[in-house]
Amino acid sequence: MKIKLIAVGKKMPDWIQTGINHYQKQLPTSLNFELITLEAQKRKGKNIEQIKALEGELLIKASQGSNLVIAFDEKGKQNNTKAIAKAMENWQQNGDNVALLIGGADGLNDTCKQHAHQLWGLSNLTLPHSMARLLSVEQIYRAHSLLNNHPYHRE
Repeated sequence: MKIKLIAVGKKMPDWIQTGINHYQKQLPTSLNFELITLEAQKRKGKNIEQIKALEGELLIKASQGSNLVIAFDEKGKQNNTKAIAKAMENWQQNGDNVALLIGGADGLNDTCKQHAHQLWGLSNLTLPHSMARLLSVEQIYRAHSLLNNHPYHRE
C-alpha cells in the first residue's frame, strides 16, 4: 500500500508545515506516505477555469500509478474518523495505491473530479486552503492510530 497526498501550492505558513511534519513523523513507514506539492498556477492572464484546468492536469498526472484516487471537494462525502480508518484498513488489505488530491485555492475542475473514484469532504466549514493539507495528514495518522489501538484517538 502507498498513500500519496497530492496538493497544489508549495508555500505554507510555518505553523501549518510544523503540524504536517509532526504527523508525518508519527506515520509508520509501512503506510508509504508521501506528500507531493505542486506549483500553483500563476493568475496573470488567466481566468479561474483556466487555472483550475492546468492545476487539474498536474494533479491527474501526479496521481498516475494509483489505483484509487480520492479528491477532496466541498461537496464530497463527509466521513468520520471511523469511516476513514475502515477505508485505510481496506486499502491495506487490498494493497491499494491511493492518491488523495487537494486542489488549489480555487478548488478542482470537473475533469479532475471525474478522474477521481471518490469525492470526500473535509468539513462543512470554510477552511483556509493550507488547513486542508494539515487536516488530511492528521486524519491519516488518527485513522492509523485507531486501527492500531493507539491512545491518540479517544471516543
